[in-house]
Amino acid sequence: MFMIGEIIEILGALVSVLSIWVVTGVLVYLAVQRLISGDYEIKGDTMLITSGCAVAVNIIMGLTLHQSGHGHSHGQGQQQQENPSVRAAFIHVIGDLLQSLGVLVAAYIIYFKPEYKYVDPICTFLFSVLVLGTTLTILRDVTLVLMEGTPKGVDFTAVKNLLLSVDGVEALHSLHIWALTVAQPVLSVHIAIAPHADPQAVLKVARDRLQGKFNFHIMTIQIENYTEEMKDCQECQGPSD
Repeated sequence: MFMIGEIIEILGALVSVLSIWVVTGVLVYLAVQRLISGDYEIKGDTMLITSGCAVAVNIIMGLTLHQSGHGHSHGQGQQQQENPSVRAAFIHVIGDLLQSLGVLVAAYIIYFKPEYKYVDPICTFLFSVLVLGTTLTILRDVTLVLMEGTPKGVDFTAVKNLLLSVDGVEALHSLHIWALTVAQPVLSVHIAIAPHADPQAVLKVARDRLQGKFNFHIMTIQIENYTEEMKDCQECQGPSD
């Protein structure tokens, strides 16, 4: 289940990535048109100045976003939180920087060798591939969150075995692991304990072990008594690998 803030975060990252792809697609289309027609003129000096300024601006923006993108700790043992929107914006700036560098290289060549004007669309193709490559990881992470897949760095079987290793735990079921955001894994599970086991003690040990090893952002653990009927209950056999 998502909160409003997390939804905005993820959708913001998705929109940022898609906008990069749209802009890149337009640039590639224009580059193809130039190569096919060959009827275009490029002013090397203007192109050189403009691309140089664009590179400088993107470097400044990239450094600013890189600093603001560093997470902050929320207690001992906590991992740094990563905002996917900031990360996507940073990748967006990196994409713009790569495009600007491509234009700068092309402008430098065209300035001294105007007859090599075809270098401009060729550089657009090369750097467009790099831009798309840098955004694929963002899109993969965003899709994982939206599809409520198991977060990176959290192994389903390892979580199950860790819970079953707690003294007093006889079985578990309804184990679900998903990501609230890219950096916030969430867990819910039902744990069946032996009659002699202390529910609060089992709960504390289970939470401490899960938090220490996997650093879950939210954990919902329901304790219930183990009964012999659970041996024949398909759902209570525990999650499959």
